[in-house]
Amino acid sequence: MQQVKHIEQGVRLRIQHEDDLWTLAQLIRPGCRVGMSGFRRDASTGTQEGGRAKAADRKPMWIVLEAESCEFQQFTDNLRVHGIIAEAPQDKGSHHTHAIAPRDEVEIAWADGLAEMDRSLIAEALEDSGRGHAAIIVVESDEILLFEVAQHGMRDISQFTLRGGGKREAKSTEVRNAFLAGAARETALVFADDMPLVICGPGMAREQFGTLLKGLGAKNRTLNLATSIGGRAAANEVIREGAADAILGEFAMAKQVRLIEEALARISTNGAVAYGREAILGAVEQGAVESLLIEAGLLRSDTAWSEAASAVRAGGGEVVQASQDHDAGEQLMGLGGVLALLRWALE
Repeated sequence: MQQVKHIEQGVRLRIQHEDDLWTLAQLIRPGCRVGMSGFRRDASTGTQEGGRAKAADRKPMWIVLEAESCEFQQFTDNLRVHGIIAEAPQDKGSHHTHAIAPRDEVEIAWADGLAEMDRSLIAEALEDSGRGHAAIIVVESDEILLFEVAQHGMRDISQFTLRGGGKREAKSTEVRNAFLAGAARETALVFADDMPLVICGPGMAREQFGTLLKGLGAKNRTLNLATSIGGRAAANEVIREGAADAILGEFAMAKQVRLIEEALARISTNGAVAYGREAILGAVEQGAVESLLIEAGLLRSDTAWSEAASAVRAGGGEVVQASQDHDAGEQLMGLGGVLALLRWALE
């Protein structure tokens, strides 16, 4: 993401990557104004008053919406903002939808100006600009899982398995070697050469798989790691333990996962942590919060949390705006969407 300029009560941004759309989805909320280039049909071509010919040319113009709703799904390249046209050469008061994608420029303005929580999120997105996605490949002798990791989420890409094919056949070395070779060929087609790969798993099949990928001409930067478990849990272990920091350490999601895991560890030992609305707000009042981890949407939908976040920053603490589009994020939501790591344990 690039900041093009400040505007009155807002900002103009250039969208560069899919991850920037997640940031925009947090920034855009009902009541704000969203402007970008769009198209409307020429009202003068209608066959009756207020009508339009379906074949009429669509004219490009700058359209500012009073936003009503926003639709976005992680790992897609399209964000849809629905609203009423507030400013445009024509059709003011009509419904319109902005479809925002990478390379678009968007202006966002709020009645009260740029809020601290939005300014912080924009600053993070600007700092992360240019960082692409990475992949985690979990390899076992009879199952291979592919995951794509972005700044704020992780999704399943594909699965290859020998499981369910019968015990005798599954134990055949020849069959397993053919399975790994076939999966390697498919994987080489899935990921572009510029996407870093973390190959992991509990056994030695991951080493063989890495060798097969290189033999197929894959030029990806790779890191091969042993894990204590297989399946999706192995991908979470790689992120949680920090063993792949050389590739994943800069991802916002990696930081979120570690903070959540640290909070859960402290909860299990009655340590310096607070969870639950009353306990966290009480800790904020005492100036005890070192790190406040909060789901980004919740921060914008509840005034008490936005005020708490401001108090944490004023007291020298950090506020991390988290996504729920990964396993640890789902755990966070199960605990109310907010966790606080404290400077000292509260009685």
